[in-house]
Amino acid sequence: MEALRSEDPRRFGRFTVLARFQETASAVRYVARDTGTGVGAGETAVITAARPALAAVPAFRRRFEAEARTAERLAGGWVVPPLETGDGGGGREADGAGLLWTAAGYVPALPLAEAIGIAGPLPERALRILGAGIAEILSRVHAGGTVLQGLAPDTVLLAEDGPRLTAFGPLGAAATAEARPGGQLSVRLGYLTPEQVAGKEAGAPSDLFVLGLLLAYAATGTTPFTEGPPEEAARRIAEADPELEAVPEELRELIAGCLAKDPAERPTAGTVAAELALEGAAGLARGGWLPGRLAAAVAEQEGRVRALEGAWEAPEAADAVPGVADAATEVADSVPGAADAVPETDDAVPAVADAVPGNAVPGDAVPQEGGAVGTHAPADPRVPLAPDAIANADADAGATHGTGAIGEGQGTTRFLDTGPKPPHSDRATTQLALPHQPPPPPAHQHTHGSPAPYPAAVLPGSAGPGSGQGINGRSSSGQDANGQGGNGGPMVALPLPPAPAPPSGGPALDRRGLLTVAAAAVGGLVVGGGTVAVIGGGESAVATDAKPAPPKPRRTLPGQPPEPRWIYAHPSSESAPLTAALWQDRLLVVTSESQASAVDLRTGKRVWQRADAADGQAALAAGDLCFVAGPTEFLWLAPKDGAVVHRLRYADGFTDLPGLQVGRLAGHSGTVVWFTGSHTVTVKAPKPKKGKKQEPDKKVVQAHLFAYDIVRRAELWRTPVPAGRAPGTPLYRVVAERPADILVRQEPSTLTPADVKAAKGKGSLRCFDREAGKLRWTKQYGTAGPNAGIAGDESGILYASVGADLQSFEADTTKPLWRVTGTEGSHFGTPLVAGPFVHTTERSQQIGAVERETGRFVWRRSTEVPVIGGAPALTVSTTGETLFAADAAQVTAFSAADGERLWKFQDIGLAGPKGETVSAPYRALASGTNVIVQRARSFYAFPVA
Repeated sequence: MEALRSEDPRRFGRFTVLARFQETASAVRYVARDTGTGVGAGETAVITAARPALAAVPAFRRRFEAEARTAERLAGGWVVPPLETGDGGGGREADGAGLLWTAAGYVPALPLAEAIGIAGPLPERALRILGAGIAEILSRVHAGGTVLQGLAPDTVLLAEDGPRLTAFGPLGAAATAEARPGGQLSVRLGYLTPEQVAGKEAGAPSDLFVLGLLLAYAATGTTPFTEGPPEEAARRIAEADPELEAVPEELRELIAGCLAKDPAERPTAGTVAAELALEGAAGLARGGWLPGRLAAAVAEQEGRVRALEGAWEAPEAADAVPGVADAATEVADSVPGAADAVPETDDAVPAVADAVPGNAVPGDAVPQEGGAVGTHAPADPRVPLAPDAIANADADAGATHGTGAIGEGQGTTRFLDTGPKPPHSDRATTQLALPHQPPPPPAHQHTHGSPAPYPAAVLPGSAGPGSGQGINGRSSSGQDANGQGGNGGPMVALPLPPAPAPPSGGPALDRRGLLTVAAAAVGGLVVGGGTVAVIGGGESAVATDAKPAPPKPRRTLPGQPPEPRWIYAHPSSESAPLTAALWQDRLLVVTSESQASAVDLRTGKRVWQRADAADGQAALAAGDLCFVAGPTEFLWLAPKDGAVVHRLRYADGFTDLPGLQVGRLAGHSGTVVWFTGSHTVTVKAPKPKKGKKQEPDKKVVQAHLFAYDIVRRAELWRTPVPAGRAPGTPLYRVVAERPADILVRQEPSTLTPADVKAAKGKGSLRCFDREAGKLRWTKQYGTAGPNAGIAGDESGILYASVGADLQSFEADTTKPLWRVTGTEGSHFGTPLVAGPFVHTTERSQQIGAVERETGRFVWRRSTEVPVIGGAPALTVSTTGETLFAADAAQVTAFSAADGERLWKFQDIGLAGPKGETVSAPYRALASGTNVIVQRARSFYAFPVA
């Protein structure tokens, strides 16, 4: 951190700036405080403000805004949720008006590059957590068909509870960025991938290659490719084998796979995440994950930022912070113009000593006159330095410049310039900013403004270096003002065809606006003529994955779930929940092996417990009572206190079926429930013929399907059905209700071997008369298997998964009506019929809506999570306006009409009563204006439309 300069804005919207935090090639980051009056008032934030010279380029502006939208779309989990984005409106620039900026919550964390410099290579467990966390983000990006291109040692942070990512595209991860003539924008990334060397565009596997580079760097502290002349860097990437001998043996094969030359041979992000941490990065990180020195550095950084906050709240309290008052004076006295940086208006920011944060890398891009960023600069003689820093500054004066490394010539190539450089104090920092310990080892230095370690090669037939002044004062040829090289090699600027700018206030560009990175072969990205590379464009911001609920409620943002109205945690001293159901939008009834509990849906408070209803299922409205089906009896409970009002033991209610075993409820409609049951009867053996031995009597299982009225408490009918697999009760599920009949399917796990053989791999549906229970027919539909997702509507149309497709049939005739094609290698899960649509779900995490009449897809969206397990389960809100997809990773909310992704929710890091990581899937229950999200013992009530 450093003191504010005279040209720095003092406010960004409701945020008051406290100090400079970090500089990148395209932006300056500030520590700020929310001084508004809203929900987030008093919170600390990090403002990322685009450099004005770059923000003047329309292509940069659109790209910056696109990356901000990507951050919103990925918000949560290992991505800090954005708090606000500047609108670029008019006003005084000193107040941040007219500037491009975003605000995100402050999370104490160290850049990976600095962490390696402080503590050296990370241990295996930390590597697994780091890699799994980043891979989890990449899997969500790639699920949307986009590429991140935002990984670098300075954009990946190490926080106390796991990694964080701060860049969401080439601008955030740029090594250099400069404006070119004709409205072009040149962005140089700090790496190349083999496919980019070959002149091909970056794809999802490119992100995996860079992830492999990052993990190898984190494991060894150096590049995995042999050092050598910079002009051969591209050849080494394209042809040389990575040097991974120092990588832990358990991770070597996986990292080598990420670094495969052929993109098709690299693993997917989801595979990497699962192999590194099957329980998830958050689960593996429980109990701490950072080595002691890094944990202390993170805590120290947080303390310095908190000191800034305290000094802002009460300037007189600065005296209570050792060195703060003196340091503030020293800045004003030692740095010409520093006094001007202290505002005198009502919005003034107190002169506060700024501390070098844990993520400020000594030797990083040093601010030059006017706020521009240079690649390297000597320590400022105007600032008094600690003795060690002075010595380092003196050594720096004779440092070798080309690569920015001490004692290294042009023959050294480093991944993202992470090689040795001289540590020195930030030029505008005070003595207080220097840590009370020896300077960190110099093996980690890197800056976004530094030259790309893999020099760009001139494309055959190109005109050579372009012209135009870079934001860091260098020409596009890579020469500084004195003609000295510094960009590590020439870069070819290839103009791109123009594309129409998005309308003001309109939606983001769709994927057809994705830019083919024409200059990929030379390690640079050139955006011009109004064309921008948009990641995640055309799709609404989606939800947070994430962390446990923050201590303070936050405002609702695009992509973030609304604040839960309440959270209920089932006591760890009690048995885990078995079932959860809603009763009249008033109670959430949770059953376990020991009891049933009722939670008030208005408050989230538990109102009663009843041991009689242990192991119960369902919680249906039976008039004014709550009906629960238990393993041995039906119970009718008073909703006020759970008292048992009526009880029907199966032995008493079905006396002609002794030993009746009741299975799971098959379904219900109004006051009627359908269920299956079985009992064992003895069939006497026939009298033997003369001279023959008497055969023993046989035990035979007989099964029935029942209809029962839970208000009248009376059996309506029963009909015999084939017994299931031992112990004999077949489990049915009602897949469609029609006015005159119901269609049911038997659960595959209860089919007997004879049933499976007779069906020849196909599934069957049975139709029963609703009035008398008579079996009308048994039919099969195409090649739909016994496990196929299937649902029907009231008109007699079925929608079933057939292979990789979804097909509709006339129920009575089995006639196919229409078919929609699914994702290759995937299959459809159980669809949901709601209004004019059939909502679809696929194992590939694609959710959609199909017109019931025509089979035309209205919309199709991804949940953006790794493919884990089966297809997400669907639930629709009581109004029909919101669709929820619940799977093993999260709950995603969509607009049912157009598929707009509204938000996502995860409770990453949730632990069981013994500290074990929870891996239970999510479940969504619609209730009035709420959706109740359950995962294991935790229940969250979110407001919905």
